[in-house]
Amino acid sequence: MGRAILLDKANIPGIRAFGVYRAHGGYNAAGKGLLEMTPAQVQQEVIKSGLRGRGGAGFPTGLKWSFLDRKSTRPRYLVCNADESEPGTFKDRYLMEKLPHLLIEGLILSSYALGVRTCYIYIRGEFKYLVGILETAIREAKKNNYLGEKILGTDFSLEIYVHPGAGAYICGEETALLESLEGKRGNPRIKPPFPAYKGLYDCPTVVNNVETLAAVAPVIGMGGETYSKLGFGKSTGTKLMSACGNINKPGVYEIEMGLPVEDFIYSDEYCGGIKNGKMLKAVIPGGSSVPILPADLILNTSRGEARLLTYESLAEGGFESGSMLGSGGFIVYDEDACIVRNTWNLTRFYRHESCGQCSPCREGTGWMERILYRIEHGKGRMSDIDLLVRVAKNIEGNTICPLGDAAAWPVASAIRHFRGEFEAHIK
Repeated sequence: MGRAILLDKANIPGIRAFGVYRAHGGYNAAGKGLLEMTPAQVQQEVIKSGLRGRGGAGFPTGLKWSFLDRKSTRPRYLVCNADESEPGTFKDRYLMEKLPHLLIEGLILSSYALGVRTCYIYIRGEFKYLVGILETAIREAKKNNYLGEKILGTDFSLEIYVHPGAGAYICGEETALLESLEGKRGNPRIKPPFPAYKGLYDCPTVVNNVETLAAVAPVIGMGGETYSKLGFGKSTGTKLMSACGNINKPGVYEIEMGLPVEDFIYSDEYCGGIKNGKMLKAVIPGGSSVPILPADLILNTSRGEARLLTYESLAEGGFESGSMLGSGGFIVYDEDACIVRNTWNLTRFYRHESCGQCSPCREGTGWMERILYRIEHGKGRMSDIDLLVRVAKNIEGNTICPLGDAAAWPVASAIRHFRGEFEAHIK
């Protein structure tokens, strides 16, 4: 049985309410951090923990915090990226719905460590029902002196505001998010300068996603060193996985990093195996933007080894035989799934969500969508397959933000591993 750290209280009746959360140990970590530790000590514990960003890139959280321009006389901001729009990913939504106070506790500790007095939760526009849940929790925390002026009698003050977006996937990219938060069109910014120096309102800003910030509370509660002993190698702690597709038990699961992929798919504790007893065909392990892997590579059956759910293990072999843990959106395909149709569907999404700022992405996603439509609907040509590969290569690495890469990788990897299926469609 995996150890639950983030979701250990998720099924307690009434846990959304401050009183219930507090009665079950909630805000103990906030009290410990604010009353017993300096901001530098809180940050040091996060560094010790090895906690990495849970939104996709897996960048070390404490290291990202260390880049913040502390010499600036301007205000500092912490922005929680709750714009969870990656197809196949729904764990942040679950966390906010079930445990809003856990996120707030993580925001308090993170803001304290960073010297932040104003924090924003930028939430996906489609999550309107979560806005009320979060704002209620913020009011309760403020009423009990965990937010507002002089929290717990200290000199630290903090305000948290919830800001709903307008339903743009591109605003999950941190600089596009900041543009939107400032009231502008959500176009990604050219970097440098990075948000740590010039972020929200040209002020030093840290942007982290929901799961990352919520994890700060247990890190401080148990201590960074204890947290770092969970997981595997450089992938420490636990990770929330959004499991969906052709499995018996879709849902959100908290795993200890390093769990073998095969255990996650077939164990009754997690996905419960492939639906209707069918064979596994392929998996997208980290949300729609990461490369797809066929069954033999995701399970490593060709080498007789177990591929682990860690940032490093999934990336082994590069894009020839590897993928990414990404946002933890684990999409499972059975033997009957059509790779061409699913790839076309993903490409439709990226074509629709491209902001249009960069011509390789704006034009390239449209080309890929049209070619895949042609192949899927019986009008494809053999030359279309190599044309798709060329278009994907012309997009990858040539855009301001990673949406171009996110659109190119699924297409390139699908052809790399399932070229025969594309050829069969055309024949």
